[in-house]
Amino acid sequence: MKSFTINEIATIVDGKLVGNINEKITGLGELKTAENNQVTFIGSVKYKRLWSQSKASAAIVNESLNMEPDDKRALIIVKNADLAMAKLLELFSPEAPVFDMDIHPAAVVHESAVIGAGVKIGAGSYVGKDVVIGEGSILYPNVTIFDETTIGSNTVIWSGTIIRERSEIGSYCIFHINVSIGADGFGYRPSDDGRGLVKIPHIGNVVIGNGVEIGANSCVDRAKFNSTIIGDGCKIDNLVQIGHNSILGRSCIMAGSSGLAGSVTLGDGVIIGGSASIKDHTTIHSGATVGAGSGVLADVPAGQTVLGYPACEAREKLKQWVALRKLGKQ
Repeated sequence: MKSFTINEIATIVDGKLVGNINEKITGLGELKTAENNQVTFIGSVKYKRLWSQSKASAAIVNESLNMEPDDKRALIIVKNADLAMAKLLELFSPEAPVFDMDIHPAAVVHESAVIGAGVKIGAGSYVGKDVVIGEGSILYPNVTIFDETTIGSNTVIWSGTIIRERSEIGSYCIFHINVSIGADGFGYRPSDDGRGLVKIPHIGNVVIGNGVEIGANSCVDRAKFNSTIIGDGCKIDNLVQIGHNSILGRSCIMAGSSGLAGSVTLGDGVIIGGSASIKDHTTIHSGATVGAGSGVLADVPAGQTVLGYPACEAREKLKQWVALRKLGKQ
């Protein structure tokens, strides 16, 4: 079991220790459920009152809250409790699953594949023709990498993920279970005789930058032609759909069950809330935010927040909702 003194914890998060305790810290816990020998976190004034009821040995708190320790417990004062929490969660993270050998004998690796130093490939995985995998990358059991795909160094791909042919994946990425990269885009047209649908082939690929994380059961479709592009540092939640020929800039965030139709463009730092949907051929410019559950049918200016269905500027949409509420009371 990992354990640290409270002084060591304070040093790791670059915080100011107020009060003192002798117990070793052996874990982290939520404010309501934390036990002795655990550290908890208080980042908002609405949780401040719960500290007196908590059993935690210490709390990491935002400096803006002006809290005081009690007689037996300590506070660690930091600028941002959430960022401090991220450091400690990494510190207390359990070890990843163990590989008894770098490449399991039940994995199938094509003879033409180029496998970098320290790459680990689990049982049941398939690595196709002319695939290149950079050093230190990990393929957990039952991952499929199709032909001519390139993967950078230190990328982690969890079980069930399938990466279709000719995809280009950067370094330090994380793909969680059952991610789909490079499946056909969704494109059909009525047939000439009006009795069926004609499938539009998608012959492009997917290009994913460095430091991208994609959550479980999310899909990034290949382009009709050219590339579907996910920029460096983007973070994609579970159950997200990214349509063909979409382009995401740097450090975009897409929350669970949101989706981009084909040929959507996101600038840098765009935030898409959960269950939001974005119409095809729409551009959301850098720094914009789309509220949860919104439906975006037109371009969004840089830095603007939009809400609702159809989405419009947040303050305007809030006025509309107030007016509708008043109308219903008449």
